Amino acid sequence: MWAVGILGWLLLLLLPAPQVAGARPCIPKDFGHGSLVCVCNATYCDTLDPLVLPAPGSYVKYESSKAGKRLERSEGKFQRSLHSPGLLLTLNISTLYQHVKGFGGSLSDAAAMNILKLSQPAQDNLLRSYFSESGIEYNLIRVPMACSDFSVRPYSYDDVPNDYELKHFRLVDEDVKMKIPLLRRALAMSKRSLLLFASPWTAPAWMKSNGDVRGKGTLKGKAGDKYHKTWANYFIKFLDEYAKHNVTFWAVTAQNEPLAGLFTPPQAPTIAFTAAQQRDFIAQDLGPALARSPHRTRLLMLDDQRIHLPHWAKVVLGNATAARYVAGLAVHWYLDAIVPPGCSLEATHKLFPDHFLLYTEACTGFFMFRFAVSLGCWERGDHYSYSILTVMNHFVSGWTDWNLVLDLHGGPNWVKNFVDSPVIVDGSKDVFYKQPMFYHLGHFRWVRGAQVLPPAPDQGQNPSPGPLPTASSSPRALGGWGCAAAAAASSASWSTWPSCAPTVPLSWWSSTGLAGMCHLESRTLPWGSSRLWLQPTPSRPTCGASSDSQGSAGGLRGALGVNPSSTLSSIPQGWKQMVTHCWECSPCTRGSVCSWHRGLLLPSLPSLPALPIPLEVPFAPSPGAHFHTWPP
Repeated sequence: MWAVGILGWLLLLLLPAPQVAGARPCIPKDFGHGSLVCVCNATYCDTLDPLVLPAPGSYVKYESSKAGKRLERSEGKFQRSLHSPGLLLTLNISTLYQHVKGFGGSLSDAAAMNILKLSQPAQDNLLRSYFSESGIEYNLIRVPMACSDFSVRPYSYDDVPNDYELKHFRLVDEDVKMKIPLLRRALAMSKRSLLLFASPWTAPAWMKSNGDVRGKGTLKGKAGDKYHKTWANYFIKFLDEYAKHNVTFWAVTAQNEPLAGLFTPPQAPTIAFTAAQQRDFIAQDLGPALARSPHRTRLLMLDDQRIHLPHWAKVVLGNATAARYVAGLAVHWYLDAIVPPGCSLEATHKLFPDHFLLYTEACTGFFMFRFAVSLGCWERGDHYSYSILTVMNHFVSGWTDWNLVLDLHGGPNWVKNFVDSPVIVDGSKDVFYKQPMFYHLGHFRWVRGAQVLPPAPDQGQNPSPGPLPTASSSPRALGGWGCAAAAAASSASWSTWPSCAPTVPLSWWSSTGLAGMCHLESRTLPWGSSRLWLQPTPSRPTCGASSDSQGSAGGLRGALGVNPSSTLSSIPQGWKQMVTHCWECSPCTRGSVCSWHRGLLLPSLPSLPALPIPLEVPFAPSPGAHFHTWPP
């Protein structure tokens, strides 16, 4: 990351012995997207040697590069002199920060189905790649409770109306025949403890206000009533049924993306909660239900974007009853470009240091429409590494990818919300491809179980761990989007969202754009056209650029989607509404292949500077790049 195109780390390992023979090299394949994938099948897959420590005074280096290195191991000698022209590595072990819980991915229905498309030997190679000591040794696995968007059908575990005692609660084939057998195989392969955590997307239709597992809806009633008690017991039933198969869960999250339920597409499975509603549900229903159960399962709150922090934490953890049931906060990465980590993650940690932060979902390729999967795209791995390095320097204790495995189209997904994955399966050929993202994640296998060290002395003596330097800028800078503006965004009144009031600073997508909350093409903008600004993008932005003059590279801008047929007045001279095309990865290798995105707008508030929201999370935004205000 500090050297363009190379991810190389010096690592001090813990087991005495020289290098052990047996590692298998990558069989590379180039799909023309900038770098290589490694091809695996039933008879061959690249592997790693078991972790070993070289002789005293030596180090081991694992290196991956855009040119084709994949966790390539080498050894070297430490120099006694501090005046070397090369890299000077300073370790300060006098102060430690958060314990690292680990890294992993999600066994969605789609992931399980794709693994099972392969022959048994190929399945074993794939699972070993993720969970064994010859692979990258994931130790976190997220499991959806019932359906998610990455299922092939909508379903719940109890579709019998008014079954408040959950007598008809049943696991389905996706659990019993797919996910549970794969989880047991992963547990058997791993020499380390696996931490499983579960997240619900939706309740049964009869519990929801809209009467459907799909689409916008809240849980009926209010905290403490029969619906909320039944929904809390639904969690316990899930844990009970999995325990019958000898699969136990370290944690559950209270709800996947609770605010997404306010502006989700009509077919997506979800339940909407505000922070206050989640607080009351935890305090009165879910927390007590877990405490009474025989399960030693921890509870994570939020499970949504960090733009909601620290506001969401103040509401939930500010209540002493709710706080005593909550172990940590789950965070998703999709809108990380909006608020710097110091103003969200670190601010939350300082307010609530006894509750850990864990990243529980991330993926690339989302909202790419035509090219969710980009086999061999190195920049998408860069995005992963940059995110992990940044958030772990702001008290995050672990990082979980979304789908472990997807197909060539980025699915299956019955909502058509296709994305990319570190491993892509081609079931017709009984092969799977390990992408650069997989190897970027693999570099973090040695961090699990450690404690984060403070910055080196030349990075300053600030008592809080600052972000690591990057090729173009510190994540604390982010083009002038400062803590004051971030605080203004995070403290906005979420209750004004449904009416599209002008006090809301962030995040609607138009009904014809991405999520469908405010139908802007059919209504007058409530705050007046003079309070809008438009963010034009370069004619050929690079969606995956690691660092360049464009700063936060390509993608969608702003936070308010507008139909291209909409008309606006009073646009500043030189600005225009536009449909931009965004060239993924390398324009030189992609030729005329592009993804089309809409021009976007955002309300301009007195304390809120103009702000880009690239859908491919930026690698390293250049200071000041792409930030404009209107009116001046």
